[in-house]
Amino acid sequence: MDTPPATSLTVAAVQATPLPGRIAHNAALAARLVGEAADAGARLVVLPELFLCAYHPPTLHADPAATDLPVTADGGIGDGRLDALRSVARERSVTVVVGASLRYADGRRTCSAVLVDRDGQAVAAYDKQLLWGPEENALFTPGTFGATLLVDGWRLGLGICYDGCFPEHGRAAADDGAHGYLVPSGYVVGSAHRRDVYYAARALDNTMYVVFANSVGGDPDWSFNGGAAVYGPEGQPVVRAADEGEQVVVATLDPVELARVRAAHTMLRDRRELGERRVISAR
Repeated sequence: MDTPPATSLTVAAVQATPLPGRIAHNAALAARLVGEAADAGARLVVLPELFLCAYHPPTLHADPAATDLPVTADGGIGDGRLDALRSVARERSVTVVVGASLRYADGRRTCSAVLVDRDGQAVAAYDKQLLWGPEENALFTPGTFGATLLVDGWRLGLGICYDGCFPEHGRAAADDGAHGYLVPSGYVVGSAHRRDVYYAARALDNTMYVVFANSVGGDPDWSFNGGAAVYGPEGQPVVRAADEGEQVVVATLDPVELARVRAAHTMLRDRRELGERRVISAR
């Protein structure tokens, strides 16, 4: 847990406006944004929750065929609508994490993080475990396992939006040795305070980097508030986008800084069982 990676890793968090139900269009948009991130030196790019279909429950309810990506028995995703994204990942040698609605062979529909690796292969990497509100619970089946992504010696826990509102989700990643936590998200207008507290807190709770991506703009009934950011292991934003407008923000995860913070703030080592609680009545 306390062994830092050997080298730094430059990452990008993206905010943009996908179109509901338009997977090929959104994959092409993602490909352009990944190219911009690669131009800025990023080796890992994180895009928002459900970005490939857009986070738009009315469309997700109305047209599953247009909004879902089929998953093969081995977890692969071969859908041709992702060709542009696969190509840029391969050509620029960039790892991509992007949100999607997946359909498994057994019929399960999940809100998931898709990994597109540097060979251009797309796989189902993580299914959201903690679904938010009646809309998501009506649409999706919750995931049953956590996931840690290995990139250039960095151990990076995967979460999706509401997962990151639960301290135990980020802590499970830290307990698995995570140096960072990747969180594709979909925060609507009016939720900026919670958005800015949760992921800074997960970074500080676990002395790890957090990469937060979010959609921006969109349908007035489902309009998102950006704020894509990378938080350092003390919880401060290393870089943060505005609340409006398309943007790619880039930061470098630094193993020296990670080690410094973990030496100074030893919460991960200091934890212990706190025992039973007792109730004391005041007079």
